[in-house]
Order: sequence, then C-alpha cells, then structure tokens
Amino acid sequence: MAHPHLPTTESAVTALREIAREYNVEMTVTNDIGADQTSRRTSAGVLTVLDPDGSLPHEAFVELGGSPSVTVRLFPEDDAKITVDGVEFEDVPRDHVPAFVRSVHGGLAHVKGRLFPPGWRLIVPLPGDETYKELILDDSLTPWLSGRIR
Repeated sequence: MAHPHLPTTESAVTALREIAREYNVEMTVTNDIGADQTSRRTSAGVLTVLDPDGSLPHEAFVELGGSPSVTVRLFPEDDAKITVDGVEFEDVPRDHVPAFVRSVHGGLAHVKGRLFPPGWRLIVPLPGDETYKELILDDSLTPWLSGRIR
C-alpha cells in the first residue's frame, strides 16, 4: 500500500498533530531550522543557515504523551528515528511515520519472544505488507510492552 507522500518535515509534523488529536494524546514539538542547528550537519560552520545546495534544512523532535512513550525525530533527509517505550526504530522513511504512529496507538504493535536468537522484539505492522521489527535491548519490559506480548 502506498503511503501519502510527505514532502517536508512540517507536513509530517502536521500529520502527527492530526494523529495526536485522533487518539487524544498530548504532543510537543521542537524545531531545529538551519544547517548549524540540525543534528546531522556537524560540519556546518557557525551561523551557517543554508546547505551548500541552498536549501534550508528543517529537523523536528516530536514527543507524544500517554502510554506508550513515543518520540519521533524527523530529519531533513526524508527519514526519521522513532522510539517506542525505549525501543528505537532507525531510518523509518518520513512517508511511513504517520502509519507507524497510528499502528502503535491503534493497538496493532505487539511483542514476540524468540528462543533463538533469544530475546523480545517489538513488531509494528503498517497497512500493506510492511512491518518494522526491532530487538528490545532492555532486559525488563515496560508495562506497555508486557501488555502487548503475543
């Protein structure tokens, strides 16, 4: 299934605001705008605002309240890092972020245990055939993660 295209960081933040309203969760946003402010632009000079190609990079950090704890860092390079109750999902395409958060808050995300290799995995299915799986590195599961074991 094709996810709606989100051409900018701001469009992804707007989509996340709609999801926060839909699930009645609090949302805070921190915006970092300019090459000297974004986390992946370590080589940018002091007070350098534009990238070499003339674009203005925009990065946002979004925190969604409630349970589970969800944070989203949206990068200018069209990807995101999503953290759900301490479990980090790196390199999620920006277009998948709203569906990912909706799956988590909508109850589709679940935890599975494996004997080999041992450990727990948080599984977040998206509409269509896409699924994100990540190893839970912490030895103890949070109450929210424990409630999602299948």
